[in-house]
Amino acid sequence: MPCIQVKTNVNTSGEKAEAVKTALGQAISLLPGKSEDWLMVAIEDGCQMYFGGRGGRPIAMVEVKILGNSIDKEGAERMTGEITRALGGTLGVSPDDMYIKYEASPDWGWNGTNF
Repeated sequence: MPCIQVKTNVNTSGEKAEAVKTALGQAISLLPGKSEDWLMVAIEDGCQMYFGGRGGRPIAMVEVKILGNSIDKEGAERMTGEITRALGGTLGVSPDDMYIKYEASPDWGWNGTNF
């Protein structure tokens, strides 16, 4: 049950959004037991964002949420590299203008019930 949410001040065309979604779909497999089959991706573009008190350049906040009790540290480290490369290459976000947050939760609902 992974979900990746991307907030960015970059306006993403359908083509850019598709490229980001594809890259995130590949990157999620770096976390043990996770795959694109259950991945939900949300991209909020055109947000007003500031980093270090400054705007005017591509900025992104990425949240990776999974069903579970903990995040695999090695997998998250590799995934951070992939997300950074994907958003840098597709949206022009510099690695130092991006935060990536990982969160695990045992409490997820789907299809009218909880896991």
